[in-house]
Amino acid sequence: MVKLSSSKSAREFFNISKVAIKFSWLTVSFWIAVTVAGILAFSSLKYALFPDITFPVVVVNATAPLTTALDTEAKLTKPLEERLRSLEGLENIRSSTYPGQTAVALSFAVGTNLETSTKEVETALKQVTLPQGATSKIIPLNLNESAAISYAIESPTLNLQDLTKLAKDEIVSAIAKIPGVLRVSLLGDATTTPFDPSKLSAATLTQQGSTLVRFNGQDALAFQVIKRGNANTLEVVSLVEKEVQRLRSTLKDVNLTLAATQAKYIRQATQSTIDALIEAVVLSIVVIFPFLWNWRATLISALAIPTSLLATFIVMAIFGFNLETITLLALALVIGSVIDDAIIDVENIMRHIDEGETPRQAAYSATDEIGLTVIATTATAVAVFLPIGLMGGVIGQFFKPFGITVSAAMIASTLVARTLSPALATYWLKPANPNSRRRQQTNIWLNFTQFYRNLLNWSLKHRKTVIALAILSFVAGMALSLLIPKGFIPKLDRGEFNITYTAPLPKIPEQFSQAQAAQAQGTNPNPQSPVPNPPFPIPNPLNDSLEVAKKLEDVVRKSPAVETVFTTVGSREGEPNKGNLYVKLKDDRNIKTAEVQDQLRSSLPNLPGVTTSVEDIQFVDTGGQKPLQVSLRGDNLQTLNKAAQAIKERIEKLPGFADVTVTSDTNSQGAVFQIERLNNQRVAYISANLGKDLSLGKATDQIVAEAKAVLPADVTLDLGGDSARQGEVFASFGSTLVLSALCIVVVLILLFKSWIDPLVIGVSLPLSIVGAMLALLFTKSDFGMISLIGFVFLLGLANKNAILLVDYINQLRQSGLDRTEAILKAGPVRLRPIMMTTASTLLGMLPIALGLGAGSELRSPMAVAIAGGLITSTILSLIVVPVVYSILDDWFPRKKFQI
Repeated sequence: MVKLSSSKSAREFFNISKVAIKFSWLTVSFWIAVTVAGILAFSSLKYALFPDITFPVVVVNATAPLTTALDTEAKLTKPLEERLRSLEGLENIRSSTYPGQTAVALSFAVGTNLETSTKEVETALKQVTLPQGATSKIIPLNLNESAAISYAIESPTLNLQDLTKLAKDEIVSAIAKIPGVLRVSLLGDATTTPFDPSKLSAATLTQQGSTLVRFNGQDALAFQVIKRGNANTLEVVSLVEKEVQRLRSTLKDVNLTLAATQAKYIRQATQSTIDALIEAVVLSIVVIFPFLWNWRATLISALAIPTSLLATFIVMAIFGFNLETITLLALALVIGSVIDDAIIDVENIMRHIDEGETPRQAAYSATDEIGLTVIATTATAVAVFLPIGLMGGVIGQFFKPFGITVSAAMIASTLVARTLSPALATYWLKPANPNSRRRQQTNIWLNFTQFYRNLLNWSLKHRKTVIALAILSFVAGMALSLLIPKGFIPKLDRGEFNITYTAPLPKIPEQFSQAQAAQAQGTNPNPQSPVPNPPFPIPNPLNDSLEVAKKLEDVVRKSPAVETVFTTVGSREGEPNKGNLYVKLKDDRNIKTAEVQDQLRSSLPNLPGVTTSVEDIQFVDTGGQKPLQVSLRGDNLQTLNKAAQAIKERIEKLPGFADVTVTSDTNSQGAVFQIERLNNQRVAYISANLGKDLSLGKATDQIVAEAKAVLPADVTLDLGGDSARQGEVFASFGSTLVLSALCIVVVLILLFKSWIDPLVIGVSLPLSIVGAMLALLFTKSDFGMISLIGFVFLLGLANKNAILLVDYINQLRQSGLDRTEAILKAGPVRLRPIMMTTASTLLGMLPIALGLGAGSELRSPMAVAIAGGLITSTILSLIVVPVVYSILDDWFPRKKFQI
């Protein structure tokens, strides 16, 4: 047995275990208190699908007595944009101009106070000079104020008018009183004020404000519950469901049928993640026993998981996080890592006991020996994850809970391993019986470690070969990255989706246009009756839109996978020619959501002038953008329209592009009905959905290539939608990874007081790339935002094994062994904890990587990347790290060791 130096050093400075062992009763009492506080904190956490992300948007709707879109742009839209463009925190200003009407949407930076922004817009609007007769309205939009649940209202005995009155008096009023409910919208209201033909205009045709509702092919009423922006969806839905149950018992002749809800999928997805977390806990604990063959040691190590999780819940409660997909995924992924520190400590204590020390002596010497290693591994992991928690913008809001939750769990697990685990070990661990199963298994393990020692010895004698293999693996990993499709967020098999449509608006009779022009110029001979009731049919876009909806319904309801269809005719913005079919699929279907979507895209009828789009349910409401969107910028409307149509025609012929739309479709035969502008410049938008076999990265490359072939010199192309967000994510994570790597280097230099050891440890990071890429390739996973998080996670884990090896090699050399002896002794000694921690982490991620349950598409790529990278990093690190250590030691000889 080699005696290690006992000189005062950083190792002793970080050995808080001495105090924990000396005052073991205080240590246990402290963690009991943490456990109680953690249980209370856990009870206060709420369930959600994603973190609360606020996109502050303020819309200015303005109208003026102008007859053309060009006049409206010049006299209404441009003056508004010029004044509003200088508002503080404004990121984008987008406008849509129609004859006599404009809508200017102001998107502010994430996190901006919506109320403050609205007041600033009101102030700025007062300073704008608008045409005579112009009116404006400011609409603040909190996109978190979304529809939480909708019910269809039907009755076998009441007509629609009587049912509407009952719904208003008995149902809407009761639901509106529920805490967290912002408002209750009654859809299909039969008592809406009838259309006034004397006010017929382009603006009134697009802003009637009424809606019609159908449920499973029948006319109906419906109420839609809009939750407050800061309200929890599941809480609101639960309260609404209870109230609906009460209403069902009191309203005997009324049927309230669930039409649409966010809650079902949220519940399924969170429950699936919780199930994966529980399975991860069990597997991580089970894998320890075959290595230790000691149930007491296994129990001590296992206690690190619930104790660390409960401590993490306290931090989550302090920061106001929810138990949602991202934080639950963080906890599930970190399970195997949480137990690692305890495994390292307990295994080292057992080794010292096996070498003849008493449990208390073993606890003191083992924790002193391993203290710097545990602190270093945790510090480097936190150095990776904490920058994620400090990221800004949309990505920061999305992943802040992930970074902070993982960091908290890592720190908590280290404190448990350095205090509670050794304190319990002094009382629970005993020397093994000579005839025990543990002794027999030790002999088997010795044979395995001897094989590893021989392999390590060969590697030290063939260093060039080992380095060549390491470089080859890194190059292979980089090459494999070119074969993996680039994505953003995986498509989810939610069992629900929307079909949106836009029908053509009826043309205004010429007599009406002439009368309105005369009224605007003050030449109407009878101003008391500016537009007389005409003798011809009045255009009714809502009824025309209803007929379109019925034809679409007929096709959708024939699909054997469809359970219900909830149709709303007329949009929430008051556009009667638009509508939405919410399609709910059967739970027992044997076909994926994306496959049903592709089938319907090919079977929906081609109606004259009608555009349809089969849309995924959005993660976060961003205003209905499709995943793929590009904008063409230019000043000439005809050139923009021609270029947009040319690109549309080209990409419609490519496989995988679906529901391709162009905003300039409404401008035809020289007539301009709609003008789109983005950041004070005219644009034409080309949008598309993607089929199940087309990745976002490939689609983006294809549309850019097709656009370059036809774009004139005065038109430029910009990416939007998920394509733009994908670029933002990769850029943001690129800078975060660089920052994390720098943090790792700084932490290791401070702890090891040398730049050579951090360089050796850093070798393990590129060794993980080949495994991660291979895993993504074999599982056909996209390289997107979710798998990218897996790579960041891997960055925090991959260096742990290298730290274990390098630190112990240094200790042995400090105790008097030469370099080769130290390497050949440190490798086999550290082999067991390295194998244990790797196995526990891998098995902990197995339930997530298998991709089972609702929302598995979100969880699986991350775990797959981590597991693949960890396997290759562990295998290669056991050989490559000692070899690199010896090479650098030749290049930069060490004079002495003071760790």
